[in-house]
Amino acid sequence: MRLAIHHLTRIEGHAHLVVDADRGEVTACRLEIVESPRFFEAILVGRHHRDVAPLVSRICGVCSNSHTLVSLAATEAALGVAVSEQTRDLRRLLACGEILQSHLLHLFFMAAPDYLDLDSIFPLDRRRRDLLTRALRMKKVGNDLCRVVGGRPVHPVTPRVGGFSAVPEPADLHGLRRRLVAMLPDLEAAVDLVGGFDFPRLDRPAECLSLGGDDGYPLMGDRIVSSAGPETPVGAYREVIEEYLVDHATAKFARTPRGAYRVGPLARTTNAFGALTPMAARVADALGLGPGATNPYQTVVARLVETVHWVEEAILLIDRLLIRGVVAEPPVEASGPGRAVAAIEAPRGLLIHEYAYDDQGRVVAADCVIPTAQNLASVEADLRASVPGFLDLPRPELARRLEMLVRAYDPCVSCSTHLLSVSFEDGGGAG
Repeated sequence: MRLAIHHLTRIEGHAHLVVDADRGEVTACRLEIVESPRFFEAILVGRHHRDVAPLVSRICGVCSNSHTLVSLAATEAALGVAVSEQTRDLRRLLACGEILQSHLLHLFFMAAPDYLDLDSIFPLDRRRRDLLTRALRMKKVGNDLCRVVGGRPVHPVTPRVGGFSAVPEPADLHGLRRRLVAMLPDLEAAVDLVGGFDFPRLDRPAECLSLGGDDGYPLMGDRIVSSAGPETPVGAYREVIEEYLVDHATAKFARTPRGAYRVGPLARTTNAFGALTPMAARVADALGLGPGATNPYQTVVARLVETVHWVEEAILLIDRLLIRGVVAEPPVEASGPGRAVAAIEAPRGLLIHEYAYDDQGRVVAADCVIPTAQNLASVEADLRASVPGFLDLPRPELARRLEMLVRAYDPCVSCSTHLLSVSFEDGGGAG
């Protein structure tokens, strides 16, 4: 049997799925990444530190804020720039907005059609207008959070090295807070919706990596936490994460010393379940998600649990900003040389940027380790594990379940296409 699904739908970017089986045994299982490499690391070389964050935000139109924030953190660490508590809170709030944007987009527009027996979201305009209206209403709150803090919904313009070029008006923050609170009934309806999804069963334990060190649910931190091994300082990420190339993809794959691993919502709930907000923990319990979840299809549930968590977190951040008062901060001057690594939990998982700057503050070398690239080996391992149990299904249903599995990871294929290898002068590598 050979199954070839060209141009998987409802993912960001282009990929093919190819499965070969002989007498019930899987002989080949490939997620072929067919995007053209874009060489962002090479583009950065020679650029001044002021240009780096705006450039790397273009790696992705879905998680542009995450690339901006981790880029700024790496640059500031390399150049010795400290930021204020206000800047840290605003950046965290911007990250909340992006997670809401991305998670809600996936839940309703990418994943939900699979469980509602639809080919796309468009039939909902006729069949379930209420569901579609709620989805758009909630996603707009995420969009507006990013716009108020970052200057626009994607590719932010206000974050800069050392702080922000403009800060939100109190009235805008008050308005966002009211709308976040008003989201709660829509989130309750989303819990009811996802609670009715019939997830295929797949029990495949996998090592899970996420951030730690920020005394809360993973977002920004200085340690890489593994469910199967010791913690590692972010600066030593190459000791635990090895990127490698495969013949069938223009994206890198990644592994730890123990093999394929997961990053993203299911990895975060595995490693930091106890740090969820009370409401998010109740939603997880209601939907049967615990810290020991091993079914990758349940990443959809983890994504909804995180959505509830970050709504609560955003409300608390806005309260803190309003109580303290948001004030404009003077620009910060910085210069090199320096080198540093920073990491953030993007919606799809652990995102790492590393930069080396010369004495003029220009990039000598750069490395971007993308969440989807880290997940690709795990996706293929999940596919290999699932196919034998699905072989007796009609071919269309087999194809549907495999596509659902890939979509559960919400892969951002365009982000993952980085294939340049360079070296830092002190012996480190980047690519």
